[in-house]
Amino acid sequence: MALWGGRFSSGPDEAFKQFNDSLPFDYQMAEQDIIGSIAWAGALQQVNVLSVQEHTELVAALNELLSEVQQDLSAVASAGYEDIHSYVEAKLIDKVGDLAKKLHTGRSRNDQVATDFRLWSRSTAEQIVEAIQTLKAEFVALAERELGTILPGYTHLQRAQPVLFSHWCMAYVEMLERDESRLSDAITRFNVSPLGSGALAGTAYPIDREALAHNLGFSHASRNSLDAVSDRDFVVELLSCASISMMHLSRFAEDLIFYNSGEAGFIELADNVTSGSSLMPQKKNPDALELIRGKTGRVFGAFSAMMMTLKALPLAYNKDMQEDKEGLFDAMPTWLACIHMAQACIKGIKVNGEATLKAAQGGHANATELADYLVAKGIPFREGHHIVGQLVQHAISKGQNLEDLSLDEFQSVCSVIAEDVYPVLEIDACIAARQALGGTSLPQVEQAIKFAKQQAQSK
Repeated sequence: MALWGGRFSSGPDEAFKQFNDSLPFDYQMAEQDIIGSIAWAGALQQVNVLSVQEHTELVAALNELLSEVQQDLSAVASAGYEDIHSYVEAKLIDKVGDLAKKLHTGRSRNDQVATDFRLWSRSTAEQIVEAIQTLKAEFVALAERELGTILPGYTHLQRAQPVLFSHWCMAYVEMLERDESRLSDAITRFNVSPLGSGALAGTAYPIDREALAHNLGFSHASRNSLDAVSDRDFVVELLSCASISMMHLSRFAEDLIFYNSGEAGFIELADNVTSGSSLMPQKKNPDALELIRGKTGRVFGAFSAMMMTLKALPLAYNKDMQEDKEGLFDAMPTWLACIHMAQACIKGIKVNGEATLKAAQGGHANATELADYLVAKGIPFREGHHIVGQLVQHAISKGQNLEDLSLDEFQSVCSVIAEDVYPVLEIDACIAARQALGGTSLPQVEQAIKFAKQQAQSK
């Protein structure tokens, strides 16, 4: 039976029922709906709507129902009710009869669903925070394993300057740190209880909403009932966090897809995150990384859809808001799965240090060091930049690297260049020179790793 049928002389037709029903997706909030109902029963008992005996009986039945849905949550989806609230009430009636109908006193599905959704979001977001922390630790572990490995750094997908492979790892640790911080901030902001806000105007019963909020693990109760039942900022913010983080994961995936290519050959991915070709037996495809890259658009789409749903929506609750769940229910597990896949890729990676070093030595990646050398000799940087450009052009014409040029060749372009130029052009010197905070020198990267580990231990 629908929770709203008394006003209507006939029921909805089947097409509308299928269009309107949300149980096929909001069944995922079954545990949260029951947990919220247990808390609400306690609040009703405190204001004498329920007797002690009635409260005891209801809570026992709710806990029994909680165990049942935990054992087979997917069975709830096909139970045929309008939404998760209808399902829980119907099952409660089966257990305790008409007493179950007293539980909805002073409560609306509007504040009920807002509470359920925040509880689900909090639980899921906390799982993702833990997953991000684990992925950060995996990057740090890889950085420690490959501490001496040199990698060509790129701009415009052209070899630019050499960096430590560990420096590349720690760049993603920085991104993940921001992802974790944003998500933790979002949890703090939305951890507010709307329960007791009623349909839009608040409940008529003297419920202690602050005590009720704390009972459910919220920091406090919402301050305005109109806003509480219609606020979906937390959905937008979670989807924003997911989108930004997925963008980072997609960049990471693209880096490794390139590093894994036959043209680069910098890394080899483990068998457990790759697949073969149905036609070409030699292929080992980076499917996990490609799927991370592909699923990013899916998460972006959920974010965009939610923004459009809320645009110009009047206060308070509108049925449009039923569209708030499917996008988040898809995006959050997708995000979590991509984090786990990224961790698996990092954990099993093999780095070909010889290939990365050879590539870093090619492409005249030490040209900036030569320009800095000229600056140290008293030549203005802009002039030095031009001189180095000429020398690079000369080296390219001979098919050589800068460090392979003879001193006569150097001096034919710039007379101040002396024998002391050669140590400067060594790749280890290029790395060691980047000693400022955040640079790719070994001490700076070691400090970054140490800091990341300290940060992890403090959480």
